[in-house]
Amino acid sequence: MGKIDRYIGRAILGGTFAVLGVLVGLDALSTIVDEAEDLSDRYGFIDMMSYVGLTLPRRIHEFMPFAALIGALVGLGRLAGSSELVVVRSAGVSIGQLAISVMKPALLAAVVGFVVGDFIAPSSEQLAITQRALAQRSESTVSARHGSWNRDGGTFIHVSAVQRGGVAYGLSLFSFDEDKHLVRSLNAERGTYRGDHWLLEEVVLTQLESEKTTVSQYLTWRWNTQITPDLLVLEVVEPESLPVFKLWPWAKFLEQQGLTATDIELAFWRKVTQPLAIAGLVLVAMSFIFGPLREGSMGARIFAGVIVGVMFRISQDFFGPASVLFGLPPVLAAITPILFCWLAGIWLLNRRT
Repeated sequence: MGKIDRYIGRAILGGTFAVLGVLVGLDALSTIVDEAEDLSDRYGFIDMMSYVGLTLPRRIHEFMPFAALIGALVGLGRLAGSSELVVVRSAGVSIGQLAISVMKPALLAAVVGFVVGDFIAPSSEQLAITQRALAQRSESTVSARHGSWNRDGGTFIHVSAVQRGGVAYGLSLFSFDEDKHLVRSLNAERGTYRGDHWLLEEVVLTQLESEKTTVSQYLTWRWNTQITPDLLVLEVVEPESLPVFKLWPWAKFLEQQGLTATDIELAFWRKVTQPLAIAGLVLVAMSFIFGPLREGSMGARIFAGVIVGVMFRISQDFFGPASVLFGLPPVLAAITPILFCWLAGIWLLNRRT
């Protein structure tokens, strides 16, 4: 089985990474078209291409399950079309043994996706978002279009961009009293983290009192808070682009602040269960080759793979909000679409063999 495993592995990995390149390229091209609308004197073509290039690791991780599905269809379909799978079956290799041979390259693709998504994508995504926000900022402040919100007690914080080394741009702080009345707002052009506090620069402080409003300006301002640069980065970057070992502690921090963390927990479980998702989708692809599409054309197999991938994505997008709406555990929302894939793949294989 060693030679058969390697031969099947090369076919599936070749198809997977070829499809991955196409999917990532198309998605990047779509982003270039969207970003072209924001081109200006400050945000030029080089800035746009740098942003798109830095987001490629995140796209690789995002599209890996669908690439594994279609790649398995392409690789196994090519072997089936040349009757090589027939020869392998005639040599006494069972469907179960073939399934194990197919799962090995699928799990290798899952490992590649995990490494890219956890060790490369978080840093590159944060750098991409920061560079774009800085390039699009106005003369006096950073644009709030791509910023993020956070909370520390009764103070709500908006930050437009965060750089490595603990430097933030475009900070806005809104403080409320126990009756939820706004009592103070603060805007700062820049903030630097000093270990136990932030040093804000070019500060405009507005105090709201019952009878008057006072506006003051300061060159620097000390901001004592539990918010660290790491927490700001977590807010700036989408949960799906964060490393799995940071998602769970962040969810617990948000719960301590009285905020909803369901989306963070959902992203955690989706990352943890992605290898199972890839294996389930590959199992469905294998069931197509030995089942309803065994005599179909390559185009029909690819089309079927696209449909299954879209349905899988729609189910993920459905069960995610459903878990928030009905109060279901996020782990259930992450596992349910994967469970459907496994059950469908096993049922089709048993039904057609």
